[in-house]
Amino acid sequence: MQRVQQGSIVTISYIGTLDNGRIFHSTELEGPLTVAIGNGAIFPALEQALLGMTVGEVRNLTIPAAEAYGPRLEANLLKVKRELFPPDRQLVVGDKLSLTFAGGKQRVMMVAAVDEREVVLDGNHPLAGCDLTFALRLDAVD
Repeated sequence: MQRVQQGSIVTISYIGTLDNGRIFHSTELEGPLTVAIGNGAIFPALEQALLGMTVGEVRNLTIPAAEAYGPRLEANLLKVKRELFPPDRQLVVGDKLSLTFAGGKQRVMMVAAVDEREVVLDGNHPLAGCDLTFALRLDAVD
């Protein structure tokens, strides 16, 4: 029986949940994920968990926030005067905005708070600060 090793091409199915049980991603909707072990396409901790697995094997794995999307950082919050947005622009908490910064660098940020004077934009990944739990199954290995 073939085991996963560095360089293997693997196909996995998984359900990813947060500490509160909320599903943040599942391959049930999009189909299984195929990746090469060692190319950095998935979290290193997930690659490590797959090493040695055989087809059909299942594992549960929790990846701490620090090894996933990192901590939520205050430095990734940007406070902008409301007057810098067009007056007719509806800004709703949860909306995503694409901003262009000095030097032409673009970044997608989420509206975290809004009032008459100020808009708070959050550039953290939505899962930053969260431990991620995966219920995974190895479907194929080449």
